[in-house]
Amino acid sequence: MATNLPRISEQWIYDVALPGGRVQLDTPGWFAWLAAETTRRFSYGLFDPQVGYIVGWMTVRKERRQHGGEYWVAYRRQSGQVRKVYIGSSGAVTVQRLEAIAYRLQGREAAGSEQVSQ
Repeated sequence: MATNLPRISEQWIYDVALPGGRVQLDTPGWFAWLAAETTRRFSYGLFDPQVGYIVGWMTVRKERRQHGGEYWVAYRRQSGQVRKVYIGSSGAVTVQRLEAIAYRLQGREAAGSEQVSQ
């Protein structure tokens, strides 16, 4: 059964469950949305500046640790393989971090990007 994941586009998260349908990234509303118990995942387009459009998607999911607590992880399936990149707690899910992970999952490193663990 297909579901409509909340999606990020141009610095906004779009989700029908949000008042007004969207919240701007890196704002208190964004971090509150990430921390909410009902928020479990969203999609993020992988933009390729060389071609000028989105070439794929990564799914970002909130996962639980064995000993409590939650953290975010990005996944991308490509050529039959799934790649997984740890993001961190809700406070670590920033535009800069998402962009760096998106570049990494495309096999590139963003100029001046922060290190991303895998």
